[in-house]
Amino acid sequence: MFQRVTLSARKFRSLQDSQRAVQCIIAKHGKAGQKSLCNTLCLNDSKHREFTTYSDLQKMYLSSLVGHTYFDSGAVCLHNSVSDKFSKEAIAVDEKIFINQLSNCMSSKQVLRLLDTLELIPNVIATMALQRIADLEHDAAFSNTSALMNSNSFKVLCFQLEKKSTCLSDTSLVTALRACTQLCVDPWSTFVVRLISESQERLDRGLMSIKNLCSLGESMLALEGPGCVMVKQIMEQIKKHDLELWTPEDITMVYILFQSGVGEGGQYQDLLNSMNTFTRSISFKMTPTSISQILHTLVVLNQTQAMPLVLSLCKHSVKKVADFSDDELVQVLGALIHFGQSDSYFTEALERHIPKKVFTMHPEAVSKVMQYCSQRRILSPPIFDTVAESFVYKADTFSTSQIARQIMPFGKLNYLPPNAGELFRKVEGVLRDRFSQFQPRTLLNLLHACTLIERFPVNFLAKVFSPYFLQQVEAQGTGLDRTVLAQLTQLFMTMKLECPFYEGPRLHSKYWVKSFLSPAGQSLEIPVDGYLYNMVKNALVDLFGARIYFASRVLTPYCYTLDVEIKLDEEGYVLPATYHDEVYQRIAVCIDGQNRFCSNSQNLLGKEAIKQRHLKLLGYEIVQIPFYEFEKLNGKEEAMQYLHKKIFPHSYRHSW
Repeated sequence: MFQRVTLSARKFRSLQDSQRAVQCIIAKHGKAGQKSLCNTLCLNDSKHREFTTYSDLQKMYLSSLVGHTYFDSGAVCLHNSVSDKFSKEAIAVDEKIFINQLSNCMSSKQVLRLLDTLELIPNVIATMALQRIADLEHDAAFSNTSALMNSNSFKVLCFQLEKKSTCLSDTSLVTALRACTQLCVDPWSTFVVRLISESQERLDRGLMSIKNLCSLGESMLALEGPGCVMVKQIMEQIKKHDLELWTPEDITMVYILFQSGVGEGGQYQDLLNSMNTFTRSISFKMTPTSISQILHTLVVLNQTQAMPLVLSLCKHSVKKVADFSDDELVQVLGALIHFGQSDSYFTEALERHIPKKVFTMHPEAVSKVMQYCSQRRILSPPIFDTVAESFVYKADTFSTSQIARQIMPFGKLNYLPPNAGELFRKVEGVLRDRFSQFQPRTLLNLLHACTLIERFPVNFLAKVFSPYFLQQVEAQGTGLDRTVLAQLTQLFMTMKLECPFYEGPRLHSKYWVKSFLSPAGQSLEIPVDGYLYNMVKNALVDLFGARIYFASRVLTPYCYTLDVEIKLDEEGYVLPATYHDEVYQRIAVCIDGQNRFCSNSQNLLGKEAIKQRHLKLLGYEIVQIPFYEFEKLNGKEEAMQYLHKKIFPHSYRHSW
């Protein structure tokens, strides 16, 4: 009787049904049922006694069922040929073990070899294997997808998934289709056409989850573009889902779908606006991956109207800085740069995290951190010092763009790290070995940044001023625009004023500019702050008794613009601004507003430091009026006394 019951279990069509049958037999008949099962499995008495629970017995029994013809639902069979011939006993796949093995595969060939060892694979495992192959081929430096697709094992995998497409779950179906798009499988192949056809049927039922709708949408965008009818149908179904019930993962997937191209031309902006508002309310629930992905999508779509969401995500990312992967950190910093935002708490979190990780971080992540500090004028000695140390040891592995982005902030923010000598010897060595690899404008930006902090690239200026290099610059991007010409002019001035021993080629006069001040954002001078200028101007009028004794915004013959110029005769008396003769001394009053300093310190920016340095070498007496001193003054009398002490420190005369 037990034997008949046991054999009847073979007619069950799934692992779950078979498991229930085994449990039922043992529960009903006890040890006698267990013995009957062992006889069926051809186990002797000694081996039978080793089973203390029926979980082990289940595994042995189920493995005997795998090869039975009735046991075929929900699985994909892979064989050494498409003819589905078995040459060895079938093996039940342990899903967790296989997933671990799959994740350890580092090439498509390894995945296929792993599949060749198996004869029965659940659909979800087959789909995961195909997705793993797609991911590995995408990440591979040299991918040979044609050889992959011509391999027999890959053809078998595709054939079996095509054959079982109706048995695939929604998730497995859309995952398989996405893997095909990543591998650039022929969209008119029977495999892809069958997957699309089945996806359309599932879509028509209207029961797909947000996650699967988004995955399907990404695939169809890749295959047919934003005008695809299925994409429009997908978006309509997404809009029908109650936004209040979406999980953070759902929100993230829809943002990724928008980033893939569905939001081009402002399409579905109403849905996007609703998502931006809702996401802000649940931003505290977001994982580091979701935060970085959503911020990146907002950058791609240039959602400047979503600043409240950007600020909220940045606020909640402060506690997650240490949890971001390098790629995720790059996306977060890229969003802050794009939207022109910074946060002191976020910067403090970076200062705690970066020094610990800088030697193991990807160079692109380190470069993005420095780029963020530079763009937001954040001078962070803990970050800058550790980046300088890592650069000395790792610069040979960096790209030329990464080298420039890690070094230029030192010049812009006018900061020399403790190992400045080692750092710039390394920079010089890299330039010497890889000069021709740099893009012309990148190289010019790097060399110009070095001069701001008195690190003069004398050994490379002969090449920079050569007609060949200038032709290369002219052929790249916007050509010899005003910014490039201003940089070349200031480099030439720097050599004349600070490196008189330089005897190499000179910059031809046709490339000179007349002023470093320009309305564009890339000006080599920072315009004077209007509010601060007016306060200082009024105080100067009170001090001198008349407006005629100083000039404002004076363009010098040396390309620099003076905020205020005061002329003195030989005896130290102030001359009217219109006098040109008998001028013995010129005073350049630098009215330095907050925009001429680092945002988090009183450190003058590099472009203003080099200006004051050059003016001093040209014979001007420099009088600096920083905002943090002048704004503390109370009343006219105090302002007059302050200016008198600044401009005439050795004179006791208080008024004229």
